[in-house]
Amino acid sequence: MTVITDIKIFAALGVGVIGSGWVARALAHGLDVLAWDPAVGAEQQLRANIANAWPALERLGLAPGASTQRLRFVTTVEECVRDADFIQESAPERQDLKLALHAQISAAAKPDAIIASSTSGLLPSDFYAQAIHPERCVVGHPFNPVYLLPLVEVVGGQHTAPAAVAAAIKIYSSLGMQPLHVRKEIPGFIADRLLEAVWREALHLVNDGVATTGEIDDAIRFGAGIRWSFMGTFLTYTLAGGDAGMRHFMAQFGPALELPWTKLVAPKLTDALIDSVVDGTTAQLGTHSIKQMERYRDDAIISVMAAVEAAKARHGI
Repeated sequence: MTVITDIKIFAALGVGVIGSGWVARALAHGLDVLAWDPAVGAEQQLRANIANAWPALERLGLAPGASTQRLRFVTTVEECVRDADFIQESAPERQDLKLALHAQISAAAKPDAIIASSTSGLLPSDFYAQAIHPERCVVGHPFNPVYLLPLVEVVGGQHTAPAAVAAAIKIYSSLGMQPLHVRKEIPGFIADRLLEAVWREALHLVNDGVATTGEIDDAIRFGAGIRWSFMGTFLTYTLAGGDAGMRHFMAQFGPALELPWTKLVAPKLTDALIDSVVDGTTAQLGTHSIKQMERYRDDAIISVMAAVEAAKARHGI
């Protein structure tokens, strides 16, 4: 099959938090962007989100020709995708909605345009079932904020051609991303399955009165989170085994996996638990607005990424 890999026009369908992040990233890389979302006030919210993200993107470095003026908001799916070289759908996580939407998208799109979905766990074989030319359809699951975080999980369905996966990986790479090819369809893919396990345990700790939301966040950001940002889990534990490495670590700490430390089943989301989580995170926000915290987050992400890259360069890693 033949697909476009040198893209000029990026189409974004659904422009909530994730969709607007895709739009900001595409604009920052000098592309023309067409956006569509049927929600009332969607265009105004999209432009506000981009304005809030743009200072971070300027600090990170804009591509030649990058401009927020290259965004055009349109009123129909067909107008959004008709001339697009690459299409990224970020609609709500409802399979029936995505199934109908991709039938519409694929009927109007150029046959050689890659179509991607930002779904965080639905399987492409299911929601691309009615798509025209499903061989060019993939999942491209990003992480918030999409305009800064480089990871994108690329997943093919049962009808997806290997050439489409390769093309999507090339396109995402051209947008400054780190594509991760998920070789098998599995609900939640890779990263979200790991994050969900931590989230379940965090909810148990709040529910059982062991810790507040702020204390749990401190446990991550002052401990494992720092190591995870540059080394991940397996390499971190390899070093924990000393000079003998992972084999010694597994022999020493592996038996602890038999202990009943974790609770794999999520706690019941009672009103009391929800109130505890909301109260805790409200206290963490303090007097800061969400937009203020987004700007702080963006600044911190860029600082950490820059520091890690500088350290890698110094150590030849």
